[in-house]
Amino acid sequence: MRNRLPICTRCLRRLVRESQSQWRTLLHPRYASTTAAITPAPPIDQTIISAPPITRYPLTQPPSHRRPEFRKSQLHRQYTSLLRSTPLMLVFQHNNLKATEWMAVRRELAAALQKVDDSDSSIAEGIKLQIIQSSIFSAALRVITYWNPTRSQDRPPETSKASDSATQSSVAGIENTTPSPSDPSFTHSLSRAAYKAVAAKRNFHPLTPLLAGPVALLTFPTISPLHIKTALSILSPRAPDFAAPTRRANPGYHDPTTQAGLQKLLLLGARVEGK
Repeated sequence: MRNRLPICTRCLRRLVRESQSQWRTLLHPRYASTTAAITPAPPIDQTIISAPPITRYPLTQPPSHRRPEFRKSQLHRQYTSLLRSTPLMLVFQHNNLKATEWMAVRRELAAALQKVDDSDSSIAEGIKLQIIQSSIFSAALRVITYWNPTRSQDRPPETSKASDSATQSSVAGIENTTPSPSDPSFTHSLSRAAYKAVAAKRNFHPLTPLLAGPVALLTFPTISPLHIKTALSILSPRAPDFAAPTRRANPGYHDPTTQAGLQKLLLLGARVEGK
């Protein structure tokens, strides 16, 4: 059996003395720190109602009526931006065009418009022929026509039970900034206020009857009579004002694939400067 190590009595007394001092500090309040006694108590409002949370959303994506990550919401934003920035657009009905026919039509349209451009202008690059979803485009058209955010801000905000906690102020006087779609301060095109303002005007717009079925748009970044005449001569030729190019001048225009695609396009109407 091994011999035990000798214990230093001096070290043992030191450990006992330190442990006794620690217990004396915990058991007797007079040895404790007095920092807690000089700390001021919080106001009564903070103990009853907590401060509202700070707004947490990107500046370019405020709370909306529909979830912004859906494709329909993104198309709605794209169409509203297109309607605000485009002074002229032509509405066409397309009937089951194939991908090769779309390529041929766009090729001939771009080639004809490039010949019209001068050395100082590049309008042809901004002229686009694109397919749209007619139902979402109709909703965006109603928002652009009948929704006026500046007029809605002059009215007193409507409060509801669902948005009381998000729009009213707390007892402590701190404004509640919780992001809620019902907040009347949100006036973008996807806001709930815009949705409620145009919900009852579904069939009021004059272009609504034309947006039934497959629809394509030809958009112009600026109004140029020469470019408009060239585009109509390619997509919807009518002699003598909008005569189609001859076979000698443009052989690709008379290609069977191009002609098959043009026969399936029908000009329905136009929107010029918001009218």
